[in-house]
Amino acid sequence: MHKTLKSAVVVFVGSLVAASCATNAPQDTWQPKGPNAKLIDDLQQPVFAVAGIIGLIVAAAVTYTVIKYRDRGQPIPEQTHGKPALEITLTVIPALILAVVAVFTFGAIFKLAKTDDTEMIINVTGQQWWWEYDYPVQNEFGITSPIISSGQLVMPVGTKVLLRETSRDVIHSYWIPALNGKRDAVPGRVQTLRLEADEPGIYAGQCTEFCGLSHANMRMEAVALSKEDFAKWVANQQAPYVVPAKDSLAQQGETVFLNQCVRCHQVNGLMRADGTPAIAAPDENVWSGAAPNLSHLMSRNTFAGAAFDLLSKKCRDEVWGAPSNVVGAKYLAGVTEDCLNQKDLRAWLRNAPEMKPMYANPADLEISNGKYRGMPYLALSEDDINKLVAYLLTLK
Repeated sequence: MHKTLKSAVVVFVGSLVAASCATNAPQDTWQPKGPNAKLIDDLQQPVFAVAGIIGLIVAAAVTYTVIKYRDRGQPIPEQTHGKPALEITLTVIPALILAVVAVFTFGAIFKLAKTDDTEMIINVTGQQWWWEYDYPVQNEFGITSPIISSGQLVMPVGTKVLLRETSRDVIHSYWIPALNGKRDAVPGRVQTLRLEADEPGIYAGQCTEFCGLSHANMRMEAVALSKEDFAKWVANQQAPYVVPAKDSLAQQGETVFLNQCVRCHQVNGLMRADGTPAIAAPDENVWSGAAPNLSHLMSRNTFAGAAFDLLSKKCRDEVWGAPSNVVGAKYLAGVTEDCLNQKDLRAWLRNAPEMKPMYANPADLEISNGKYRGMPYLALSEDDINKLVAYLLTLK
């Protein structure tokens, strides 16, 4: 018995120590980077401390009881009824503790639900398995025409941002722990969530409502920029389409894009050979009726629902590890050919379903009436992939 108990204690303590040794934990809930997350942290710190003290007392009492009264072959002791005074006391004390916690919890909930002081609106739409960000016209931030992006939410620091969340298919849940708690994105409803960052930086998040086969690959990042850098980002997102140089590999890639990718993906300003706008029709090809807008793909750090990096590890580490006063400039530099994560991007173009599972079995595709859930296998040649990569690099 003693050996078993000692082993259990060693395993418990070892697990506790190992779990606290993470050196790179971008989704650590104990490191708030904004007032909303700080409000949650101020609530959870004392509650966790009280729960920890009570947990230690209970663990000590249980350990003492197990050791002192372990079975040694002695007769069963006389059974007596409980002591009402003790039982009432042990009921009232936890009830009072929970009542105090409830008062502060309700206060925090109401403060987090406040929306009348928000300054910016971003519409957030979840679907299997990525997030779309829609910035409506807001002249005070220089947004004179709608901006649509995906994977990374970009916001100015010191600004109270209101996210208006919904979903195109199943229930998802939006969570960037450094900036606020979780909020479900529910089909047919609009849920609100406040975000505000204290300083420039990139903050990681994760869908926290199981939503299908690639739920674990449905990630997001919030990029907080200084107000000056955010204005530059807005200007770039609204910049007109730049036609690739004539007879370049990128121009050939534009043709491949028009033949293959424009069925689902929109690039604003892209024109067909006859001079008409190339308008994507994802509703005809994709189960959820939408695919990421790729107009300024290389101004982002990630692709495929933030599941993969567009930047090589070295360049990404330089952006993520940059001090707050220069992270904006590094992020706005975008993805250059030298920093492009060629391996993952080419693998994605070669066979996307192999990189990010879309269907549990082929029969699922028949159930969805031939429409794809996520990016399908396009059977692109290596030559076409070379051309597409060259073209995508022009989408700054």
